[in-house]
Amino acid sequence: MSGGIAVETLSEAEARTELARLANEIARANTAYHGEDTPEISDADYDALKARNAAIEAAFPHLKRSDSPSEQVGASPSEAFSKVTHEQRMLSLGNAFDAGEVAEFNARIRRYLGLGPESPLTYTAEPKIDGLSLSLRYENGRLTQAATRGDGQVGENVTANARTIDDIPEEISDAPALLEVRGEVYMSHADFAALNVRQTERGAKTFANPRNAAAGSLRQLDATITQARPLRFFAYAWGALSEPLAETQMGAIDRLEALGFVTNDMTRLCDGPKEMLAHYETIEQARATLGYDIDGVVYKVNDLGLQARLGYRSTTPRWAVAHKFPAELAWTRLEAIDIQVGRTGALSPVARLAPVTVGGVVVSNATLHNEDYIAGRDNKGMEIRDGKDIRVGDWVQVYRAGDVIPKIADVDLAKRPEGAAPYEFPTVCPECGSDATREEGDAIRRCTGGLICPAQAVEKLKHFVSRAAFDIEGLGAKQVEMFHADDILPVREPADIFTLRARDAKNVAKLAKRDGWGETSAGNLFQAIEDKREIEMSRLLFALGIRHVGEIAAQDLARHYQSWEALTFALDTARPAALARRAADEAADAERRAAAEDGRRARVSEARARAFAARDVPDESAAVWDDLIAADGIGPVMALSLSDAFANPDERGAIERLVAELRSILPPETRADDSPVAGKTVVFTGSLEKMTRAEAKARAESLGAKVSGSVSAKTDLLVAGPGAGSKAVKAAELGIETIDEDGWLSLIGDA
Repeated sequence: MSGGIAVETLSEAEARTELARLANEIARANTAYHGEDTPEISDADYDALKARNAAIEAAFPHLKRSDSPSEQVGASPSEAFSKVTHEQRMLSLGNAFDAGEVAEFNARIRRYLGLGPESPLTYTAEPKIDGLSLSLRYENGRLTQAATRGDGQVGENVTANARTIDDIPEEISDAPALLEVRGEVYMSHADFAALNVRQTERGAKTFANPRNAAAGSLRQLDATITQARPLRFFAYAWGALSEPLAETQMGAIDRLEALGFVTNDMTRLCDGPKEMLAHYETIEQARATLGYDIDGVVYKVNDLGLQARLGYRSTTPRWAVAHKFPAELAWTRLEAIDIQVGRTGALSPVARLAPVTVGGVVVSNATLHNEDYIAGRDNKGMEIRDGKDIRVGDWVQVYRAGDVIPKIADVDLAKRPEGAAPYEFPTVCPECGSDATREEGDAIRRCTGGLICPAQAVEKLKHFVSRAAFDIEGLGAKQVEMFHADDILPVREPADIFTLRARDAKNVAKLAKRDGWGETSAGNLFQAIEDKREIEMSRLLFALGIRHVGEIAAQDLARHYQSWEALTFALDTARPAALARRAADEAADAERRAAAEDGRRARVSEARARAFAARDVPDESAAVWDDLIAADGIGPVMALSLSDAFANPDERGAIERLVAELRSILPPETRADDSPVAGKTVVFTGSLEKMTRAEAKARAESLGAKVSGSVSAKTDLLVAGPGAGSKAVKAAELGIETIDEDGWLSLIGDA
């Protein structure tokens, strides 16, 4: 799934395209795994996607997307449960896949802390349970709340269900007044097998694997169903605390066990990578006999004081890593290739497989990425799988590492059926019949139907009502599908949502008379819609579902322009410059192709592309375009996508009809932080003597500052240590305030 093109050979345009594809696939995988308990790709495939995304971002840091998967955790909580905001976020873990990456994890920790190779540094190593993350909140020793991870910030309230699990005590003694215990809900292999036998005898749905069974059981609306399911719980971490559990990770685990929680007896204290890897091998060898699913080993810095110094990245702790097990393999027959159409019109091929058991799990689907992947080549024409294409009827090798949908690793040509024809990728949309085109440099073929394509329209509407967008209570994915297919109260575009009440009244309250609806539910829906006629600008932007514009980018745009009118004026004014930029990019791509044919490597710089694009463009348009792409988090790719959306007559019409239905578009809130550096852009340069550069950056960001790597007119403060060079000179030229490390510590109150 991660693609076969070496990162070092990617052009800038190819890197942009690949990052867009990866963001889409990872977001879909997160929703399927965390939000719906129906994973669509294997752990190994997911890890490969994340690793490739990280590698491309490292090679092309200026192309990092505002909705980058490296900045996201989990998926939005289900609308079926009340929501719980975690007092401390529940984050995911970074991954390591071999001994070298484990050694690099240790080296990275030492560099961050400024520890030499001889300084003592111990870690804990424990099995990584393949279950559902759960946070238990105890107040004065009594269980008051249980919540799933959700998207890391907001989870689902499953307190009633958690109370039915024997491993979760209702009361604990000698505990801190406030204690959040975190761990994993799981199901043993024996209990899973017995549950599926009972499900079969009752004619009910069976489960694909223990993880799905555990997640589905915990997330039941009826707690009596959960009570009848054999769920277990391992405790291994904590969230909010009124007082520390211990001074070390191992000490805290021992304390949790003393309080009555079940902890994993294979957790060990290790003195460095050699002992960590030795225990990894011990756990891997015991994996088949544990009686429950694990997918790796988790290493954590043992000293909690050092954990606090190391802190967190946006989605992962710096002090922990998951060392994942390798994937498993199996052979099966490819029975069909189906095409699914997504929100952006992407045609995604899906392999339908003869069901096969891989590592104890039955799998029957695989994502095939795009037409090049099926044909046995990458999007540069280079062979993958030794050039073997994939045909219906083929015997294919698949692999997984804990989930359902595998990757096709190989094809057995000796078993290919006689007469099997190469797969012809459709050039028209299977949903609406519109042309499906593939732009230069894009690996994906897309439907050109836009809003007339029912698949795109439905997916766009689902996105529009999603939690981070308009978040309309009572209007979820199922209701969107119902209204979109309705002949009496159709919802074909976002504006139609806000005319529902008026149209329903004209149709003599039809909605309240339908199965599953009533006067109360219909009235509640109409009121929920009415409440959203006032919306934050960033939510409106994100809700439009414009390609490349994620939640963070929408916030960046709102902060930059402050009003809807200012944004639309800028996009209209910048349109000539946007078209010139596209022409420049196309010329640059042509130059790269010509260079490749001649055996040369073209080097088309960003500055050169901008200079080319600026030719014959009105000065006002060029200035507005430059301001747009210079905005925090916004670059040429996203700016072009925005410009295209607002210049498209159909899309612009739909947007304007929606805006006409809204009462108010609210500007972003002004930060209320009382930190002296909140909202300021800070640059560090030279050598810092009292903290590492990483610690300084983390501290600044925790106080609400933005840390930049370069000095510009937008820089508010330069912190210069010994050896400061060109940055200090440029700051002086621009009149930017410059202070030394002591001045910085005094400013933030850490002196």
